[in-house]
Amino acid sequence: MKGILGDSRLPALIALGLLAACSGSQDPGTDPGTDPSRLTQNIPVTRRACTPFGNPPRPLQAENALFHPTCLLTGKRLTDYTDAEGTPRQACLFEPAAAAPDHKLPLVVFIHPSIAGPDIAGTATEIRLKLDSADLTGDPNRPGFILLEPAGRVTERYYPVPDQGDSPGWDNWYRQLASGPRTVNGQSYPENVDAATIDHFIAEEVATGKVDEKRIYVMGWSNGSAMGILYALNRPNIAAAAVYSAPDPLAAFNDPCEQTPVAGPPKDDTELQLLNPGLPIFHIHNSCDIAGLCPNGLRLQSRLTAAGVPFKGLILDNRKQPTDACEAICGTDPNATPAGLADPTGYLTNLPGYTLGTLNHLTWPYSYTDSMFEFLREHPRP
Repeated sequence: MKGILGDSRLPALIALGLLAACSGSQDPGTDPGTDPSRLTQNIPVTRRACTPFGNPPRPLQAENALFHPTCLLTGKRLTDYTDAEGTPRQACLFEPAAAAPDHKLPLVVFIHPSIAGPDIAGTATEIRLKLDSADLTGDPNRPGFILLEPAGRVTERYYPVPDQGDSPGWDNWYRQLASGPRTVNGQSYPENVDAATIDHFIAEEVATGKVDEKRIYVMGWSNGSAMGILYALNRPNIAAAAVYSAPDPLAAFNDPCEQTPVAGPPKDDTELQLLNPGLPIFHIHNSCDIAGLCPNGLRLQSRLTAAGVPFKGLILDNRKQPTDACEAICGTDPNATPAGLADPTGYLTNLPGYTLGTLNHLTWPYSYTDSMFEFLREHPRP
């Protein structure tokens, strides 16, 4: 596969094929993520509070209709879907008039940040404004894309104040993302309900025949970027991901069950096998980011690269210009450990750094939206 990353996806795909061959017979083209029974069935658990897939599912705090998206005036709210925990789930669809079975368009799945749902987050980027014009195919006769914006749930989160819950978000701490339940150590672990919800709404739109299935992409912001990375790294139908300001979905802040990403079978619960490790990822983040997040973004890049993931990173300074380093005043801990940030007064320990980082984090990188689209365009699914 050619493009910005050259052929860097090939080694990971070969490794995945060798893994499948070693774990039993498998039909050509079948990814182990589509058949949980073919994956490792014994993973030693070394931490009492953890599972083979990180934390237990994060507790639902409320099913609050106040947080349901309206999809504003230009979007269509899809029929609600009830997830495996009994929670009604919503999604917004923005579809160009040109989309049709005989004029298939790419599908972009935008995963909103925590606290802000699709209505707020979707209008704070320029993604919707490019619905009819963005080039995600390289074909001048097929401009535009279909945009899907699923909505998260109100659950507890391992984030600093004020983002510990009580608002919509995504559970990237329970990481069983095989399609359907998976039995490990004799116990059945259900699929992450957020992942299953995204699956449902993607499948619903694909069923219309309007989607170019080689070009299903993920974009996201903040907690939505973390969930987007985790989701896309475990879904072989996702071609590529381009995200903004992502905490590491496997190790950030005060996560008690952090894991190291690996392409092969995990040695124990401290590792997580990626089911789509050949996924190309473009991650844009700030040199001064919220709660000291920049060093965590650099470590995310090194950890995924070590697992064979084709990864492109871009750091932006306070003027949204490219730079090559994080700003020490805004945090130096690779885990972005929130020193004192469990209490709002903890921000007073470094008010300038946390203020600047928060402002940067809450500002979408408008000058680089087209660069994100370009990255996606150059990485269709092989």
